[in-house]
Amino acid sequence: MSGPQRGPGIAGLSANLAVAGAGLSGAVIAREMAEAGHRVTVFEGRDHVAGNCHTKRDAETGILLHVYGPHIFHTDDEGVWNYVNRFQTFRPYLHRVKITSGGQVYSLPVNLHTINQFFGTAMGPDAARSFIAAEADAHIESPETFEEQALRFVGRRLYEAFFKGYTEKQWGCAPSSLPAAILKRLPLRFNYDDRYFSHRFQAMPETGYTDMVARMLDHDVINLRLNTPFRREWLPDFDHVFYSGPIDAFYGFDEGRLGYRTLDFERFIHPGDYQGCAVMNYADRSIPHTRITEHKHFAPWEEHGASICYRETSRACGENDIPYYPIRLVQEKQQLSRYVARAAAEKGVSFVGRLGTYRYLDMDVTIREALDCAALFQHCRKHDLPVPAFAIAPL
Repeated sequence: MSGPQRGPGIAGLSANLAVAGAGLSGAVIAREMAEAGHRVTVFEGRDHVAGNCHTKRDAETGILLHVYGPHIFHTDDEGVWNYVNRFQTFRPYLHRVKITSGGQVYSLPVNLHTINQFFGTAMGPDAARSFIAAEADAHIESPETFEEQALRFVGRRLYEAFFKGYTEKQWGCAPSSLPAAILKRLPLRFNYDDRYFSHRFQAMPETGYTDMVARMLDHDVINLRLNTPFRREWLPDFDHVFYSGPIDAFYGFDEGRLGYRTLDFERFIHPGDYQGCAVMNYADRSIPHTRITEHKHFAPWEEHGASICYRETSRACGENDIPYYPIRLVQEKQQLSRYVARAAAEKGVSFVGRLGTYRYLDMDVTIREALDCAALFQHCRKHDLPVPAFAIAPL
């Protein structure tokens, strides 16, 4: 690359910065750096911005599609909420998920309605709480695996009905080999609240995430280069690089590839309303797909006659696939520790985001960490301190 010459590495003066990736992490950091007076070049390997939360209008139906699967914005972080509203109008949206198990449809997360429907009862909250406590395996005091957490959480019958088969399909391995933390994110409710999230702010961007990210990157000193993956040999051309690509790719995978799951999407058009909800999960192991998403329901303020749906199937991520979910089993954590040690010794590079830190991150957390990373860079530059490779330790 024939890039600009390195700027003066002096606190307070404009720096010449690069951002690898135009997803949420990269876009927020680029905007923050631009508003601080630095020059920023954003490199994006795809032909669009917004990463995996890319949205676009379907030419035939006009439906706003979540191209790489649905992304629901939800947060309790008022600062993040105010930040995204600078770049997009958000419309209220409460995410509700249904699940098909054994030929019946239930609500998720498991709540009082789910419990009463599944067991054919009409219990109140206190009775249901006592009932599930009796179902749960109290012998498991400190769950270490997904399966142990589920058995301790809801007992064997609910575990096998709603979690076991779905998890095997989603992660491609036995729940007994997955960490308990995966399940700990899901609530168990003893009321009839069937909202998937309970955060204070829940909404969808009116014209999509791609439009929001494009507005973030719309600044006089931001130079966006699509179809241009960042190359490590360009490091000397910049005062600092914010890298949001896969950390193992940065090092040419020479410590081995970190494990990810990817998704295959089977698109189909339905002339009316296919399933009556945005997301229908499929718990049974005999059904190969994990869920069907119906995208017009992600924008309930719009009206569309036809419907576009996607069947999602999870599988191991190959070399040419898009990585979605980091697995983070023991082997991956060992590999990650080696990459992190190498990254920590780098000068002039910060590793950010889901891929750069090999962690599953919700959108609001991604934005918060990007804002914190930008603030940390400014602090270090002001006080003539080295910028650390990680604002948040990935291990």
